[in-house]
Amino acid sequence: MLSSLAAELRQSLSILQKQEIQTASEVLSGALGKSAAVPIGDDCAAIPDGDGYLLLAAEGMLPELVEADPWFAGWSAVMVNVSDIAAMGGRAIAVVDAIWSQSRETELIWAGMTAAARTYSVPIVGGHTNCHSPYSALAVAILGRARQLITSFDARAGDALLLASDFRGKPHPSYPFWNAATDRDPAELRQALAILPHLAEAGLCAAGKDVSMGGILGTLLMLLETSGCGAVLDLDQIPCPPELSLNHWLITFPSYGFLLSVSPHQVAAVRACFQQQGLRCEQVGKVQAEPELLLRSASESLVFWDFRQQPLTGFRH
Repeated sequence: MLSSLAAELRQSLSILQKQEIQTASEVLSGALGKSAAVPIGDDCAAIPDGDGYLLLAAEGMLPELVEADPWFAGWSAVMVNVSDIAAMGGRAIAVVDAIWSQSRETELIWAGMTAAARTYSVPIVGGHTNCHSPYSALAVAILGRARQLITSFDARAGDALLLASDFRGKPHPSYPFWNAATDRDPAELRQALAILPHLAEAGLCAAGKDVSMGGILGTLLMLLETSGCGAVLDLDQIPCPPELSLNHWLITFPSYGFLLSVSPHQVAAVRACFQQQGLRCEQVGKVQAEPELLLRSASESLVFWDFRQQPLTGFRH
């Protein structure tokens, strides 16, 4: 039943943790945040620069992932940052890292980071290392540049919601992660990311986000909140890898996944850009003015989230 699925998803840790971002929005939504030329709350900070924008972002890895699978944590730290840059219509320039460890044995973390840096053709140009920490931790920051932006603030009522993903992968054995990256041809991965700046520069898409650790639902909620609107999400239209249930897929980080808010007359052109590279891109819903997320399946529908009663991150249009 849709009601039991919704109840399960509302208690998902990946969605609940997004509410912790309110600790930042409470501070940055004031005068300090309003001094930014581009609104705060997106995948990257966008800083006007000549005829485009510098993009700046950072990601921290889960400490348990760093401990249990240091190579994969290193890889993921670079990959998720590159995805954030692409999600805003940009191309990555360089990354820096911060590694805190209990000893000098950080070879696996470095091996994962350098493998991803080579794959995505983005150099590691500096950072910070501490080998006398009481715990292990890893964070990576990235710099990129965009000529035209895809933002989280520009979804409009009437837009189609498109989900782009890559099913040529496999589930991680221990984490809600669909791995469509580590065993793939690097040129294919770079070409897939290059679709996003092409869409921005061609005027085909102005709003969207990469699907983060909040999964499809958590990412959509963040997009709607920052754009000040709502949506109808048709669960029956969401493509799902055969290895996963829809429940699991909705809260999985897909390694390559983007939610895009696209004008109806641009849908066919946007879908074609992904399909030409063997990627899935389907319309899964529609943006609406009412500030709530409505889930629909077969003949059932229910309000999953009402922003008038419950904020998510606190960053608003």
